[in-house]
Amino acid sequence: MAETAPFDRRLVRLRRDRAAASLPRVMPVLDAVAELLLDRLDDTTRRFARALEIGGRGALAGRLAERGVGFVVSSDLSAAMAARAGGLPVAADEEALPFADAAFDLVVACGSLHWVNDLPGALVQIRRMLAPDGLFLAALPCLPTLAPLRAALAEAEDALRGGASPRVSPFPELRDGAALLQRAGFALPVADRERLDLVYREPLALLHDLRAAGEQSALRARDRRTPPRALFAAALAALPMPLRPGLEILVLTGWAPDPATQPKPARPGSATARLADALGTVEHKAGEAAAPRKA
Repeated sequence: MAETAPFDRRLVRLRRDRAAASLPRVMPVLDAVAELLLDRLDDTTRRFARALEIGGRGALAGRLAERGVGFVVSSDLSAAMAARAGGLPVAADEEALPFADAAFDLVVACGSLHWVNDLPGALVQIRRMLAPDGLFLAALPCLPTLAPLRAALAEAEDALRGGASPRVSPFPELRDGAALLQRAGFALPVADRERLDLVYREPLALLHDLRAAGEQSALRARDRRTPPRALFAAALAALPMPLRPGLEILVLTGWAPDPATQPKPARPGSATARLADALGTVEHKAGEAAAPRKA
């Protein structure tokens, strides 16, 4: 991966390795995100037999089994995370997934794709791994998640050092979601946003939870010097209490194309009813002035 890539993938893996032992601290949050995501699965009558879950950290495999999925592979960049995820464990990089085309009829990614350097490329791989009419679901944090913490850290570091380095990972925006799915070749792409409300009485607990989940910054552009001793104390003191850092979640839904079963747009001119009739109005040709209304 080129040095211009935003994330240090080796550091992402090491942090997820270390976090495998501390997951119980954050499992309630991971479980809540998984339930929000799998609500989309409950909305379809389609039944799935072979699923790949990516980065679920123990929150997905069991829930997929409960919903009747008979075979679940649990993939994670971290071998330690994959081993405790609950499905058939596979340590694999989301940027080079080792699965055959059409290997699964369901792929669910929860809380890992925001660390991928080439997200469009990863989505293309996932679409190719889906059998025709297979379903892809993903949940990842989006803006404005952690915006108050980002601003507080920048202001505190600027005051202490006369400049600030990035300390919070960048997140995608809602408007990016459907375009990414469409670019990757998914049919019926949908992107929407959910919010998970969190409350902390002590702001330091937020940093502890980010560490426990393996979500510390892994930016290549991060300042590698030891941070000033007063940095985090000053930043956290500037945050309002109680701290309500709401987790904004971008939810992506897309289907592998299948011309035999999926709806297609009608051909131009094939309509059998006139819009003017449905609206109870008069149709006029382009450039033709409408008749004046009677008083």
